[in-house]
Amino acid sequence: MTFSKRSSGYVPDGTILKQQAKRLRAHLASDGQTISHAQALETVAHQYGYKDWNTLSAASLEQSQARAGQSDMSNHFHVGNWVKGAFMGKPFTGEILGVQLHVSGSYGLTIRFDEPVDVVEFESFSSMRSRVNVQVNGSGVSPKKRSDGTPHLVLH
Repeated sequence: MTFSKRSSGYVPDGTILKQQAKRLRAHLASDGQTISHAQALETVAHQYGYKDWNTLSAASLEQSQARAGQSDMSNHFHVGNWVKGAFMGKPFTGEILGVQLHVSGSYGLTIRFDEPVDVVEFESFSSMRSRVNVQVNGSGVSPKKRSDGTPHLVLH
């Protein structure tokens, strides 16, 4: 197996990566296998597609700094929290019923709208949605877009 010098995709904060290495060591120790902390860090780096811990650590720092410059709403993505925004261009308020963190760093949200939202633009036809499963970034914006270029969902 070969590893790239740099991998693309989401890399967690360095603290999370070190916790993963600790959990790996503990799990292997429970199976009677002992590895050093350095070996665990290298293994975590390989799991993310990096050639070594130093390269992964640098990528993590770089992404953390980039995320610091963005508006981050992800601390509001919890089951039971109320959100408001626009879905398919229509305003809504609703409750978060489910949250998933994807490997890419995006979030999968299940939202139940307080009032159903008509997702069709035509006057002669309507389709009401009372619940959606949608992927958003940390800023609460869906990467999927409508034909006019606006995101499917934007949280405010």
